[in-house]
Amino acid sequence: MKQQEKLASLGLLSAGIAHEIQNPLNFVINFSKLSDRLIGDLEEIIEDNKDRLSDDDCEEVEDIMADLKDNMGKIAEHGERAISIIRGILLISRGKENEMLPTDIARLVKEYVWLSYHAMRANHKDFNISIHESYQEGLPQMMVIPQDLSRAVLNIMNNACYTVWEKSKKSSADYTPTIEVMVSADEQTLTISIADNGEGMSDEVKERLYENFFTTKPIGQGTGLGMAIALDIIQNKHQGKLTFDSIEGEGTRFIMTLPIRK
Repeated sequence: MKQQEKLASLGLLSAGIAHEIQNPLNFVINFSKLSDRLIGDLEEIIEDNKDRLSDDDCEEVEDIMADLKDNMGKIAEHGERAISIIRGILLISRGKENEMLPTDIARLVKEYVWLSYHAMRANHKDFNISIHESYQEGLPQMMVIPQDLSRAVLNIMNNACYTVWEKSKKSSADYTPTIEVMVSADEQTLTISIADNGEGMSDEVKERLYENFFTTKPIGQGTGLGMAIALDIIQNKHQGKLTFDSIEGEGTRFIMTLPIRK
């Protein structure tokens, strides 16, 4: 009961923080877009007065304007990403249990892949990996339980980050810890694949992978519930399949296959 009370309090706190951060972020995004339009107006003024500037000055002004437009674009892009993450936090804290909602799957997967990466970076200063992403273009929004699917992606990505990090500490300098993420769909199924070149799994780990409280991580670093939760989310809540291929010492690939609901 104490643990449930702590989680409930944390949920309320997270929702409050997310809401408060969202307001200043909206100002950042709106003013970046306004500044971008002002830069466009300034470009027109400069173009009309080019004959009054030397060639060197014109070139320098054009370079500065290009940098400003690029900076404004990056501010807007990362601001929108932060807003999207906050909406996800609010959805988890407020969303109704098992409620299917139209969701941009590629965006959801991308957000939680990088959320996992940055969480590892926050806890391990030397942590760094290469992430290769492939998202099929033109994917329509699909009906899923977003707060649950994001949890499954996060759990699998956390394990992938952990195994490549552990392998990097034992390997030679020519080892590059790498995770490959792919999202694709056909007419009937959506496929999310997360593959790593980490330590892989032994036969015993493969057999016990989905057991509650089974973990290969040191005490305090894993609950042993992540993969059991992911399996329940994919198979029971979305009527999909969660499969994996793993070679000990070489790496693991998890594949989430979901029936498409529009």
